[in-house]
Amino acid sequence: MNLYSKIALLTCGVAIASSAVTVVGLNALTDKGYEPEPYVEVVSHQPSSKGALYTVANSVTPPTDFTHAAESTINGVVSIKSYVTSRGYRNGGNRGGGYMDPFEFFFGSPFGGSPRQQSPRQDDGGKNEQQSGLGSGVIISQDGYIVTNNHVIDGAERLEVTLNDNRIFNAKVIGTDPMTDVALLKIEAENLPVIPIGDSDALRVGEWVLAVGNPFGFTSTVTTGIVSAKARSVGSAAQGRSMGIESYIQTDAAVNPGNSGGALVNINGELVGINTAIYSETGNYVGYSFAVPTSIVTKVVTDIKQYGTVQRAILGVAFSELTPQLAKEKGITAVNDGILVGDVVDRGAAMEGGIEVGDVIIAINDAPTHSAAQLQGEISKYRPGDKITVKFVRDNKIKSTSLTLRNNQGDTKVTKANDFTSLGCAFKKLSDEQLREYRISGGIQVTGLKDGKFRDAGIKDGFIILDINNARVRSQDDVEKIYDAIMKGSDADKVMFITGIYPTGRKVYYAVDLSD
Repeated sequence: MNLYSKIALLTCGVAIASSAVTVVGLNALTDKGYEPEPYVEVVSHQPSSKGALYTVANSVTPPTDFTHAAESTINGVVSIKSYVTSRGYRNGGNRGGGYMDPFEFFFGSPFGGSPRQQSPRQDDGGKNEQQSGLGSGVIISQDGYIVTNNHVIDGAERLEVTLNDNRIFNAKVIGTDPMTDVALLKIEAENLPVIPIGDSDALRVGEWVLAVGNPFGFTSTVTTGIVSAKARSVGSAAQGRSMGIESYIQTDAAVNPGNSGGALVNINGELVGINTAIYSETGNYVGYSFAVPTSIVTKVVTDIKQYGTVQRAILGVAFSELTPQLAKEKGITAVNDGILVGDVVDRGAAMEGGIEVGDVIIAINDAPTHSAAQLQGEISKYRPGDKITVKFVRDNKIKSTSLTLRNNQGDTKVTKANDFTSLGCAFKKLSDEQLREYRISGGIQVTGLKDGKFRDAGIKDGFIILDINNARVRSQDDVEKIYDAIMKGSDADKVMFITGIYPTGRKVYYAVDLSD
């Protein structure tokens, strides 16, 4: 046996002996109640002129057992079916009666897949019902509060919630927020399983997460992935459509139609997001999904329960993201990214705090604002009246200011929940004889006027509305749709500009302020 063979055998013997000692040692520690930290041996092999060089290092093994998180959350996720009567059927109603989950398809054709066929059913009132949507929801309290996406329940006349134990309940809508695509429902039940809410701000890119929901109607489905990005904006990929407040958690957990409103949970089984959308050109999952973080969800839900509507804080600036080109044009060298202020709104929080055009906002309460999504995500956590510290760059020097956030009316008052009845009147359809008499093709007449927005604006009984905000009005449904669009819109001014006539033939214009 040559020298090298003896060295090799000696090395093997030492390794075996070392392994045996390690096993004995670990067993001894375990017997005494000590649990060793899991580890892996990372070995690199680097040949050299003097032989092989081996490097060994210990590192913590990432968790790969998802059973605890899955088992502790599937009972807290529900299936939500929305129904409309045949006359009100909208989602897919012109395409063979299949239900779709429209928001999930904002990157591709909403009818790229084959919708499920649903036959009409009779409700207790004898009306034909049609299933118009299918999604998921998350139980957040034992007494029946459920959070889901606004687009899952939007336009529904009846909502049916099915628990994981197959119990079925009708749900009531407590409130919605289209800007964040969050809705709060309530069912009459007790002692329900609840998914604990975690800290979405503490999530790290690369961390394991699970998506729990009902894709394609398959209940209690769990998929896994990692956090691919945080504070992600998808507006640029949404074919020009406004997606409201965008500060999503991006993951590669498989999410498909029916997952909307379901849970995104961390490895501890804590809720960190509400699954909302996918990036797809086909309508089905192809790689990335997006969830509204719980830091936003909890604030929206709390506002809805406490005030009836979301108390939305406004910073009061028009802005763009700082790019290398803009930085070069403006002579900005202190930072490479941030929020470049293009305008400051009169009577806004930023003006009060001394923010000026050309400033670059780089942090809100020490949370970085490298992008518009990060700025939106931070501001959405606060209410009008909350004080924040804004860090910004001016003349290539870092400065900071404290300011009080305001609402879109420029004050810190609590915003009250309004509905269509706040107009303070009823509407009467015009007869064919009246249409001929007034020489109009359509319109609707104000009747039963009482205290409300219309009376405040000077409108009197008998006034005939022809159009609102340049949209023709022929029924009460038209007025309601326009009202909802105004109230759900992002414009600071909530105003109805109404054109109409009185029975005398006099044409009149009114501006109805819908804000509080």
